[in-house]
Amino acid sequence: MENMNVQKNDIDVFGKQCAEIFKQVSRDVIGQKEVVEGTIIAMIAGGNVLLEGVPGVGKTRLVRSLGRVFDLPFARIQFTPDLMPADVTGTNIIVKDENGNSSFKFQPGPIFSNIILADEINRATPKTQSALLEAMQEHTVTVMGTSRKLKEPFFVLATQNPIEQDGTYPLPEAQMDRFMFKLIVPNPSLDELMQIVNMTQKTMAEVAESVCNGEQLLRMRTTANQIPVADEVLRYAMIMTSATHPDSECASEAAKKYVRNGASPRAGQALISAAKVKALIKGRFNVAFSDIEELAYPVLRHRIKLNFEAIAERITTDDVIKMIVEEVSGNPKYKKVK
Repeated sequence: MENMNVQKNDIDVFGKQCAEIFKQVSRDVIGQKEVVEGTIIAMIAGGNVLLEGVPGVGKTRLVRSLGRVFDLPFARIQFTPDLMPADVTGTNIIVKDENGNSSFKFQPGPIFSNIILADEINRATPKTQSALLEAMQEHTVTVMGTSRKLKEPFFVLATQNPIEQDGTYPLPEAQMDRFMFKLIVPNPSLDELMQIVNMTQKTMAEVAESVCNGEQLLRMRTTANQIPVADEVLRYAMIMTSATHPDSECASEAAKKYVRNGASPRAGQALISAAKVKALIKGRFNVAFSDIEELAYPVLRHRIKLNFEAIAERITTDDVIKMIVEEVSGNPKYKKVK
């Protein structure tokens, strides 16, 4: 009974902290509700986020604001074609002591922060992009045969510009798969645009205040991990993932027609981890079918490869995900209880 009380207290603390986090971020970021919620869910769940949007829609501002709210060291890496892996990870440099003896000393790169903004990640060469792979997956960095553990919590929030593709290096599937979410940052509405201009006329600096530190964030993640997932909901999430494969036993009609390659098992892991956080944010102590359906878009949109027929018919990945969600949710054999 005592353990139940501790857990209830943790859940209450989680809810209060989430409310404060959203309140503070909204002081710096106008609108973008889905993007803000998705980024915070991924951070609590321990995932990395890929933000895609045209220049000037507030991607960098959002990440800087989150650094302030979570009171975590923040580093921005501007990815360019001449950026080298050592510029990201750090390197060994020669130093001399007072006797003139030389020795190697490791100079840490910007990757040794808690929050990493990888700005325009598709502008760097594949060699430099791959420097992030180990850090994103293993939370370690290996330089000249020596592995160094990164500080927890550790997040990579990468941005890419979808319109200017000259001189870019699209992320390979293996690296895309390491992002928990791909979030599309939309253009602001007219009212939001007016609020943005009014706000930035006063100050361009972020005004959000710290409401959560790294230790509290890790505690929130532990609390979310304890949220139960019913077997029916777990099975539903796995069916949603499997339905993206045109040749699987659960293949959807949309996947058979428009998909070349479906989502990896990491998509199933991301769906469940993120759904636990989403349930707590909504004040529930269990994961619902609706959580899986809502999170299918950010989890699957960068893990599905469309075939030529989809491209010819101008069908987007989100269109295909919508068809899959409607097909799976509309089939009574997949969802016995609501």
